[in-house]
Amino acid sequence: MAGSCPFCNPDPEQVFLETDLVVGLWDKFPVSPGHALLVPRRHVAGWFDASEEERQALTAALDVARDRILERHRPDAFNIGVNSGEAAGQTVFHLHVHLIPRYRGDQDDPRGGVRRMFPDKASYWEEP
Repeated sequence: MAGSCPFCNPDPEQVFLETDLVVGLWDKFPVSPGHALLVPRRHVAGWFDASEEERQALTAALDVARDRILERHRPDAFNIGVNSGEAAGQTVFHLHVHLIPRYRGDQDDPRGGVRRMFPDKASYWEEP
């Protein structure tokens, strides 16, 4: 499995961060300019398969990734996401954390954020 995994042997052009436990990659299919992925070096399928040390390293790497994105782009906000399991939409079964820069106006109404995967459940607030 690891031989065909795009995150086990990433394109060096994608790599922006390397630590003992984590590799930071620019997403090959970015949702927005600066979309980054944080990947544990060890091939594990999902968030709950990673060790506590790996999860802590991934969380710490979010700050580094944010700084790298800010060096290149001027996002107004960020979404952080993990698809853990096929029913959650995971298609590459090597854990990866998305850090997606968001830009004012990239969606007509961004309220609801990640809840928009179920559009009928995204609007949980009362309109004034």
